[in-house]
Order: sequence, then C-alpha cells, then structure tokens
Amino acid sequence: MRMTSLEASATAAHGAIRFLGTRRAYWRLLVRGALLLIVTLGIYRFWLATDVRRFLWANTEVAGETLEYTGTPFELLIGFLMAITILVPVYAGFFLGALGLGTIGQLSGVIAFAALAVLGQYAVYRARRYRLTRTIYRGLRFHQGGSASAYALRAVLWWLATALTLGLAYPFQLASLERYKMRNTYYGDIAGHFAGSGLRLLWRGLPMWLMVFAPLALTVGAFVMAVDWKALGDALGAGSDDVMSRIEGGNPQLAGVIVFAMLMAGTAVTLAALLYPAFQALVLRWWSSGLSFGELSVTSTLRMRHVYGAYVRFLWYGLLFCIAMAVLGAVGLVAVGLLAGSGPTGAAGEIAATGLLLIGYVIMALGFSTIYRATVLLSLWQLGMESLQLSGLSALDRVKAGGTPSSALGEGLADALNVGGY
Repeated sequence: MRMTSLEASATAAHGAIRFLGTRRAYWRLLVRGALLLIVTLGIYRFWLATDVRRFLWANTEVAGETLEYTGTPFELLIGFLMAITILVPVYAGFFLGALGLGTIGQLSGVIAFAALAVLGQYAVYRARRYRLTRTIYRGLRFHQGGSASAYALRAVLWWLATALTLGLAYPFQLASLERYKMRNTYYGDIAGHFAGSGLRLLWRGLPMWLMVFAPLALTVGAFVMAVDWKALGDALGAGSDDVMSRIEGGNPQLAGVIVFAMLMAGTAVTLAALLYPAFQALVLRWWSSGLSFGELSVTSTLRMRHVYGAYVRFLWYGLLFCIAMAVLGAVGLVAVGLLAGSGPTGAAGEIAATGLLLIGYVIMALGFSTIYRATVLLSLWQLGMESLQLSGLSALDRVKAGGTPSSALGEGLADALNVGGY
C-alpha cells in the first residue's frame, strides 16, 4: 500500500529510503525470465538482467524520488560479445602454453589462474563503472573514475593476504577496496567517501571466525599429537608406496583421530553455514554506515534477524520446489519406463531418460536461482535500502551534472568470467 503525499514528505524529511515494489511482481518477472532463458538457450539473460535492474532501481525511492536505470540489454549483449573476442585468444594462448614443453608449459596453469584473477577484478571494477553511469537520480548521473588496472592489482594482493591469514585480513581488504572505489565514485560533481574501519569489522566478526576455525584448530592439534613423526619420516625416507598403512600400523589411535577430524570438519562447515547470514548482515550494515557523498552521510539499522528470515524463506520455498520436482521426476521416469518397455529395444527409453534428467537438471538450476533471487537477494536489497537513514540531504540541492556513459565491455567481461552482479 502506497503512502500519502504528506506521509511521503515526512518520510523523505527524515532521510528514509523506501522500496515500493511487490514481491509478487518480482516473482512474475523472474519466472517469465527463467522460462525465456530455457527457450532462448540462455541468450535472454541480458534482457532479464536489465529487467531486474529496472525493477529494483525504479522501485527504490530516496527522499521522495526514485532511481532510474538507463542501461539496455543490447549494451550487455554487445559487451559480452566484445569480451568473448578478448577471452578466446587468451584461453587459446594458455592452452597452447600447456601443451608446450619446458618450465613455462608446466607453470601455465598457475600463470593462467593469476592472469584470470587479475582480469576478473578488472572486470568487476569496470562493470561497477557501467552500472553507475546507467544510474540516474533527480536527472543527474552517477559515475566512476580511477584505474581499473590499479584496482585489480590491489584486489588480487589483498585476496592473497586474506588467504595467507585464513580470512583475518578480509575486513581490512574490504575497507581498503571500498575506500578506493568510493573516492573515485561521484554523484554529479560530488565525490564519494568511505569511512568504514577494517579493525572495527574485524573485532565484530572475530567471534564468528573463532567459532568456525576452532574445530579445525582442534583437528590440527589432534593430528600433531597422534601422528608418529618418526615413523612418517622413516616411511618417506624408505620411499614406501603405502605410507599411511605403515603409520597406522604403528599408531592405532590415528583411525580415531581421522574420525574426529571428519566430525570437526562437518561441525566447521555447519557453523559457517549457520553464521553466514549473520556475517552478511554485519558486513552490509558496516558498509552502508561508512558511505557518504559530500555532506550527505548514511547510517544503517539493519537487523540480523531480518536477514535470517530471508534465508529461512529461501529454504522453505526450496524444500517445496524439491518436493514438486521429485514428484514430477518420478512420474516422468515411470512414463519413460512404460514407453521403453513397450518398444522393441530399450535404446529409445535410455535416450528419453537421459533427456529427461538433463531437462530436470536445467529446471532445478534455474528454479533454485529464481527462488534465491526472489527471496534472499530481493530481501537483502529491500532490507538494506529501508534500513538506511540519510543526513545532510540539503547537499543534493547543490549537485551539478557530471560524468558520461561508460562502455559495457567491463560488464561483458564480468558476465563471461562469472564475476558479475546487480
């Protein structure tokens, strides 16, 4: 139900953001898009991405006025085709390098991984630039400067540091990368700024990190205490083909440690899955509260329970979808079996069963993607926006136009490398 003009003015005066869209309309958009993806063999995804952005942008009201997305599906399609023309020679070069002899051929896999990692981060930055230049508010365009290459190098180095520290550097990585992105982000002629502290995020997320890694640390400690390192050294020195059996033969407790390790690994994975929505809410609230454009600043009041509610909704719809697919799949397999049994050979039945399984896989993949978008992603957008409070709105009255539309090549690269987003 829409608010009256008086209520909307009061809401805008307090700096609130509203989401005007309905979940039912978004469901219709996604379901229609999923069906057209099947019919067009995936080509419709450029139109679906554009429709999704237009829906989200047009239904997000900031201080009484909605956002506008001006991108087109043809831009995304052309950007994707341009990206393919760039990536095909790159992949071909890595393949030919792997076939060659010598050190370079042996290291081609590592070189390819490093190059694609840098290219992926480059694409992320360029795709963000494209989306910003297609975002209009009050008739003025957002835009982004800075060097995509510098961002890519910075991001890859930070990811390396995060991996080496088992995730402890991740808060500092987020803070550093967001500062770089925001100081090169503009709304008209007003520059953005990010004030989030990596140390503050680390302290807030440290209990979750300890809960996930404590079982793994216990496993490592148990192995260190249980393994007979002398026997291991002797087995390796003798060049035995069955190292594990020789070690286990000298240490009967090792089998129990392996079982303990499996239990602890399962515990760590379960805790990570249970805590992920909480961490996602923590990061989103921290990130939102660090944003500002000139005198305009943002604070977030996002609650963890609302994010958990989005994931519970996803699990519930996912369960219903699995039950429906299981029933339909069973009926389809029975029908194929009856048809195959009535024929002279079973070859046609096997082909039909394989085709049915393939169709079922495609429907399952698209179904879960649709459910996730319509539950978790839509809820995160709506909750994230409506939890924001703006101060210094008067700065918007003094903004001057700036920036020009950016090429869709970055968006195409992000799509081709599967690192894209909203």
